[in-house]
Amino acid sequence: MSKAIFITGASSGIGKALAFEMGKKGYRLALTARREDLLREISEEINRKHAPPAVAIRRLDVTRYDDVYAVFSEMAEEIGGIDIVLANAGVGLGEKVGRGDFEKAKRTVEVNLIGAMATMDAAAAYFLKKGEGHIVGISSVAAFRGMPGSSAYCSSKAGLGVYMEAMRAELYRKNIDITVLYPGFIDTPLNDMLSSRPFLISVEKGAQSIARLIEKKVKSSTVPVFPWNIIGRLLKILPTGIIARM
Repeated sequence: MSKAIFITGASSGIGKALAFEMGKKGYRLALTARREDLLREISEEINRKHAPPAVAIRRLDVTRYDDVYAVFSEMAEEIGGIDIVLANAGVGLGEKVGRGDFEKAKRTVEVNLIGAMATMDAAAAYFLKKGEGHIVGISSVAAFRGMPGSSAYCSSKAGLGVYMEAMRAELYRKNIDITVLYPGFIDTPLNDMLSSRPFLISVEKGAQSIARLIEKKVKSSTVPVFPWNIIGRLLKILPTGIIARM
């Protein structure tokens, strides 16, 4: 039987592109997002183009934490089991500190960090019973350094990386692989309003890179690997005065 992947935030951006990429590779797909109408259109198009063994969809807001567990369980049964879980759902609301934007900051952390944690916790419980599995989280190169105008976003992505490091240690020798990915600028609605997007790549190329890294079961990687593996290290040591002007 082909492998199956569960994807959150599959209605746009990286999640949508990766759904097409994994469908092309013959994976069974469990796709979730807040917009069920978009998921339905995507599933129909994937079936037309790639005819994967199965495509299941469910409406899911990852901040409705109890729903995450219920939807995961339902979809695992519907498509005959899940092998890979991709915690991808995320937002970037451009909040600024001390400017009355705290609700944006709160929403960012709830989706990007706590929603991802709920997704991965449901996956861990399932894989511990199954005896094997692979959990993948989409962080960001923004996790490497707090950037002005993105305090909550950077914090949420850094927190996700640390959470997954702890999860890897806690699940050590449990036959559950943990992969944390740090994309640079990939052309998606999350960042298309920005005036500067250095080293931008298409979402299709990004999905291809992510699929390769997932199949290699890497522990962590930037996406693409170069030049962000170098830039990521540089961001950590740049003086605050330079960061403040970015």
